[in-house]
Amino acid sequence: MAITETRQLPPKFIEDLGTDLGKQIVAQSGIPVVAPGAGGITQLTGESAADFAARQKAGQQFDIRQQSLAGLAPTVAGQDRLQQQAQTVAEAGIGSFQPFLTAAKDQATAAGTTLGGIATGPMTTAQTQQFMSPYQSQVIDATLAEFDRNRAIQEQSIRDQQASLGVLGAGRAGVQLAEFGTGAARERALLQAGLLQQGFGQAQGARQQDIANRFGLAQAQQGLGGFQAGLGSQQQAFTGRDVSQLGTLGAINQAQAQAESDASREAARQAAFLPQQQLDRYAGQVTGLMGGYPGSTQQSFVPNPTPLQTALGIGTTLAGLYMGRKEGGRIGYAEGTDKKGIMQMAEIDMLKDEYDQYVFDLQEQRPDAMPMSFEEFRRMVLSGQG
Repeated sequence: MAITETRQLPPKFIEDLGTDLGKQIVAQSGIPVVAPGAGGITQLTGESAADFAARQKAGQQFDIRQQSLAGLAPTVAGQDRLQQQAQTVAEAGIGSFQPFLTAAKDQATAAGTTLGGIATGPMTTAQTQQFMSPYQSQVIDATLAEFDRNRAIQEQSIRDQQASLGVLGAGRAGVQLAEFGTGAARERALLQAGLLQQGFGQAQGARQQDIANRFGLAQAQQGLGGFQAGLGSQQQAFTGRDVSQLGTLGAINQAQAQAESDASREAARQAAFLPQQQLDRYAGQVTGLMGGYPGSTQQSFVPNPTPLQTALGIGTTLAGLYMGRKEGGRIGYAEGTDKKGIMQMAEIDMLKDEYDQYVFDLQEQRPDAMPMSFEEFRRMVLSGQG
């Protein structure tokens, strides 16, 4: 099958740009992408010296690009004054309630210690002495001494009276003094008993007051216990608030750190992929120019002749050259022959060769095809000359 191809090439400068672009793309594909810079590169196990050198060179170029792009690198604003103040206040308030809880606990413990000595039942002698006034004996002694002094005065008055009457020493005078002494002794005993009873009553009252006081302290302790339990609940609530505040502050700090990390990563990405981006921009410009100067290719296909067509064409041509029907054809007649003899010789010599070529080509292309006979081939050739 015959093929005809026609090309219309773009201008020479467009072709040169395309060639340069292809070279740069091939060269760029072999350069490793390195982000840490030359200082952060170490040779890996199994890495060849050539590959390590290539990465070192790429790292050095990365450092150069990163320094050149420093003015374009993304940045993150730091915390402002209000944010810093809020964080300081929040951190200072964490755990500030603990001293109040400690003081409440100490008060409850002291109240419990005070209630520890409370006792029930009749007051014992030891408890009586415990609640008696420490000046009780002095009061009794002073009272009895005063009683004895008054008794002596009264007895002396009776004697003086008996002496004035002249009956001092008489029997009736002795009986009077004896009765006075008995009554005075009885009164002195009653006075002493009253004083002791008064002291005992005061001790009982003091003990009852102590018990009441202790029960009041017990109720206060119960109240402090409930208050302490409430403070425990509040402590849990405050702890929850602390956790929430710490979580909020941590989230703010984490977001700040994440923004800084993102900015650093973006700066490194810009520096690492700057050559590819420049090459992509260059490729877009070159392909845009190529679009303005398009080339074209046209192809035409001519089917190859079949073996029969080839043989018939050649046979017909030969027949026209050597077997002209008019006398004196292009080659004339051989001496001693006539027209009929020339045509018979041509049929035998030339058509036979073309027929053999036809059979060979047909079997070469289609082994299962059945070629026509020589007589049929000869008739088709001659009919084409009529």
